[in-house]
Amino acid sequence: MKIIVPMAGIGSRLRPHTLTVPKPLTLIAGKPIVQRLVEDIVKVVHQDVEDIAFVIGPNFPKDTEEKLLQIAKDLNAKGSVFVQEQALGTAHAIQCAKQALNGPCVVAFADTLFKANFTLDDKSDGAVWVKQVDEPSAYGVVKLDEGIITDFVEKPDEFVSDLAIIGIYYFKDGAILRDEIQYLLDNDITEKGEYQLTNALENLKQKGLKFVPGEVSDWMDCGNKEITVETNGKVLQFEKLDGNVLVSKTVTLNNSTIIEPCYIGKDVILINSTIGPNVSLGNGCKVEDSTIKDSLIQNNTSIKNVNLIDAMIGNNVYFDGNFTSVSIGDFSILK
Repeated sequence: MKIIVPMAGIGSRLRPHTLTVPKPLTLIAGKPIVQRLVEDIVKVVHQDVEDIAFVIGPNFPKDTEEKLLQIAKDLNAKGSVFVQEQALGTAHAIQCAKQALNGPCVVAFADTLFKANFTLDDKSDGAVWVKQVDEPSAYGVVKLDEGIITDFVEKPDEFVSDLAIIGIYYFKDGAILRDEIQYLLDNDITEKGEYQLTNALENLKQKGLKFVPGEVSDWMDCGNKEITVETNGKVLQFEKLDGNVLVSKTVTLNNSTIIEPCYIGKDVILINSTIGPNVSLGNGCKVEDSTIKDSLIQNNTSIKNVNLIDAMIGNNVYFDGNFTSVSIGDFSILK
C-alpha cells in the first residue's frame, strides 16, 4: 500500500501562520496535521504502508523535506518528496508523484483530518471517503445506488446527495488513475484552467470501474484560523478518550492549573496561570499571569497578562497583554 499526499497549497486562508510554516506542518495537539492524517489512514487500511509520497510547493522551507521523510520513517515506510512547480489543479498535483501511482494506494489531500471505524473494501476498484453534511451545496458530493457511487457532483445547486467528499480516495491499482490523469494532461482537459481529479474519477466510472463510499464519523477541517482551533479541541478530546498522555513530564507548574484536555509540550513553564480546556501549548512556551482556553499555540512562545479564548498563536512569539509598543506583521489580527 502506498499513500500519496498532495500538500502544495500555500494555505492563504490560514495566514499569517502559513507564511513561515506550511499548513500541513502546523502542529495540532503536538503533531503536524499531515502526520496525524497519514497515521489515521494507516489505521483504516489495515495494510502495511510501504511508501508515502508527499507533493509540496516550490517555495516551501528548506527543512520541509527532512520533516516529511521523518514522518514516513516513523511509520516504517519509505518517504519520497515531489514538487508541484505550478498550481494546476488536484489531478496535476497527484501526477507529480506518478512514480508512486501503482498498486493499491490512497490519495489524501493534507488539509483535513478524520475519524473512521469502517474497514477498507479492497475488493472494489476504489473508495471515496465521505461525510454526511447539512449543506451539501458547499461541497463535492457522491450519489449512490445500492452502495455503489453513480455520480460525482461538484457543489450541486439542487439536492442530489448529502455525502460530501472529504478529499481522501483509495484505488485498488494506482496505475489506472495515473494513466487517466495523463490522458487529461495530454488532451488539455481542464475545469476553469485546472486539471481536476473529479474528471478522472468520472472517466474511470464511465469505463466500468466501481467505487464505494467510505463514510467517516468525524471530518475536521484545517482551512482557516477558527476551524483549525476547533479541530485542535476535537483532536484533544479524541486523544483523551484514547487514554494518551498529553502533558509532558518536563512542565514546570508554579501556582498554575491545567484543565484537561490539554496538550502541554516539553519544557513549558506556567506561572500564575490557568490553562484549558482544549488548549495546545508547544515546546518551550512560557505563560505567566494568564488564562487560556480553546486555543492553539505553537513552539517557543512567551505569553503574559492575557485572557485568551479561541486564539491561535505561532512560533517564537512574545505577547504581553499590557502592551504599549507593538510590531505586527501582515495578516495579523488583534481583537
